[in-house]
Amino acid sequence: MSENTIRAIEATGNGLTELAVTTKSAPAAPGPGEVTVDMMIVTINPADLLMLEGRYGVRPPAPFVPGSEGVGRISAAGPDVTLRPGDIVMPMPGNTWTEQVTLPARHVVPLPANVDLDQAAMLKANPATALVMLEDIVPLQAGDWVILNAANSAVGQNVVKVGAALGLRIACVVRREGAAQALRALGAEVVIVDDGTGPAPCLPDGAKARLALDAIGGAATERLAAAVADRGTVVNYGLLSGESPRLSAHDLVFRGLTLRGFWLASWFATAGPARIKQVYAQLVAWLGEGRIGAKVDAHYPIERAAEAVAHAAREGRDGKVLITTRFHTGPA
Repeated sequence: MSENTIRAIEATGNGLTELAVTTKSAPAAPGPGEVTVDMMIVTINPADLLMLEGRYGVRPPAPFVPGSEGVGRISAAGPDVTLRPGDIVMPMPGNTWTEQVTLPARHVVPLPANVDLDQAAMLKANPATALVMLEDIVPLQAGDWVILNAANSAVGQNVVKVGAALGLRIACVVRREGAAQALRALGAEVVIVDDGTGPAPCLPDGAKARLALDAIGGAATERLAAAVADRGTVVNYGLLSGESPRLSAHDLVFRGLTLRGFWLASWFATAGPARIKQVYAQLVAWLGEGRIGAKVDAHYPIERAAEAVAHAAREGRDGKVLITTRFHTGPA
């Protein structure tokens, strides 16, 4: 491949199979305040799959380059930039399913040279979602209970780990025993298997949660709310069921529960640079200490992007699916 060309994954239509790996001109050399980043590993998230299917909150017209996160190495830096070629960084803008990007240096997060590249590629979305939902929605204190469903997801695993780092008590709800065993091995304090029938999940010894995190929607939201204290908060951040979240009139009127949504993109727009920097500084520190992270199920080279997306959409997979580019020289 020519030095003046790169490969990118493009959504060419409206569906998981309507993808193409295309050859494009390499981005322009960095100008003042800019860097060029050679993307090494990019991540496939549920939000990416929903966007490909046209079921996400936003979707650009096709063709477009999907992807919300990844990790790369700076290959060139323009004037007035303190970062240098060779530095490992995490780009903050989207459209990451490409081999190379040029962007403002202020839009990348520097990472340690010895960072685990797989974990760095998954750092932007799920760990940040976990930390922000636990810190920025209601004022929680060490020892407070938080309950969440779809707890075996990458966000859920990070809630378990981030919650432990914050001194919170985390109760995980999953649909099958296999997922429960994996969470127990991860160190989750309470794991409840709930197939949607029978009594709603409850915490031990009559305890109630101050916060519930709902990734499913529909009836699952109301079942989760049963474990929340009066005047507590239920946060919906995903719609795995395809249904809108719902609470009963009893929960809303007589118990005073609050139902609200969370979207990391909206948080970026309102949090301010200082808070964003603080969140990622904490996550990078915890990553270096091994206190956060998620499991990887498979790596695929960029030319096998269609297979990677199909794998990521498969039920029962055991971890994230990552895509590597020609700039990734390590094992995969």
